[in-house]
Amino acid sequence: MIGISKLYCGTVEPSDALRYGRKAKKLPSHLLQFSEDKKPVVVWNVTRRCNLRCVHCYAQATEAGAPNELTTEEGKRLLDDLAQFGCPVVLFSGGEPLMREDIFDLIEYAVGKGMRAVLSTNGVLIDKKVAARLKDFGLSYVGISLDGMREVHDRFRGVKGAFDAAIQAVRNCKEAGIKVGLRFTINRLNAKEIPAVFDLVEEEEIPRICFYHLVYAGRGSRLVEEDLSHEETRKVVDYIIDRTKQLHDKGHKVEVLTVDNHADGPYVYLRMLREGHPRAAEVLELLKMNEGNNSGRGIGCVSWDGEVHADQFWRHYSFGNVRERPFSEIWTDLSNPLMAKLKNKKLYVKGRCARCRWLDICGGNFRVRAEAVTGDLWAPDPACYLTDEEIGLSGGEEAAEAGA
Repeated sequence: MIGISKLYCGTVEPSDALRYGRKAKKLPSHLLQFSEDKKPVVVWNVTRRCNLRCVHCYAQATEAGAPNELTTEEGKRLLDDLAQFGCPVVLFSGGEPLMREDIFDLIEYAVGKGMRAVLSTNGVLIDKKVAARLKDFGLSYVGISLDGMREVHDRFRGVKGAFDAAIQAVRNCKEAGIKVGLRFTINRLNAKEIPAVFDLVEEEEIPRICFYHLVYAGRGSRLVEEDLSHEETRKVVDYIIDRTKQLHDKGHKVEVLTVDNHADGPYVYLRMLREGHPRAAEVLELLKMNEGNNSGRGIGCVSWDGEVHADQFWRHYSFGNVRERPFSEIWTDLSNPLMAKLKNKKLYVKGRCARCRWLDICGGNFRVRAEAVTGDLWAPDPACYLTDEEIGLSGGEEAAEAGA
């Protein structure tokens, strides 16, 4: 997760994270990515049921769902363990998490255990009453998925009216006093929608938007051919930076992040060097704190059936099941060779990743994407769009200046 507004617009300083000792349990949510102890943020896919039919769903959710979802009591035991383990955030996802009848009880229970509870949703079910209940039960944040404006979003979601329902959900959350943001997954089928989505963010005064790079998992695997080229990705990231700066210059302090391609961090830094930006050195310090991709270390996933994964996209490999062993025990069991390697994957990446001067900042990027394309999870991430010159393989002024 790369905070474009934090880095380029200077909304966060290195001293902000240092003030809290960089401990996950003490850091405010907007500084959590800079934690030193990297206690995992856990994505819990509480159900496989969903009321939409999204073409890029990593969970391959269905209307019927799965018969073996964790029960309420099993879910509470999971939350007990996560809280005791020190997990700062539990992200309730799906499928569509609001289709679980006990979702409010689970949110309230997580908050009561001292964790921040976050909801990832399509928004369709968030009417005014639901928004008020989410506020009452202590939810910290609602992330609502949006794939473009009305025609494009509804096509992606497979249901007419999904766009209007999502925008109304944003308004309902704001009215209830819940922080809300948008989640946009970038690909060739919707990249042209980004300017209009930025306009929407400004018009609706939405405080946060996350732009996700495509990960080839679940139904998203079908969109591999629709992923952006490296040059197209660079143009999109530059546009996101430019629009973020424009919003901040106009007084709209929107939090803008890019997610699932940690090449974005060095790319922002190198751009700031070219521009002679006075904060470039501080941005490099923040990127070092961030440490790049943290699958299997700073982020983990528990599926609806209790299986534990390195992240929400790595569903084809399970480290164990919370019905048999607590998450905390599974997560720290380094007898599993993959878990052990993910704790320090920089030692195992190959090719240009292994020789990249930004390895400590990027963390080797997304292993799932490398595995999906090459069959080798330690191969270079094919979505890395940095040139050989930029990563220090062929010299050049920018690489020499970086000194990382």
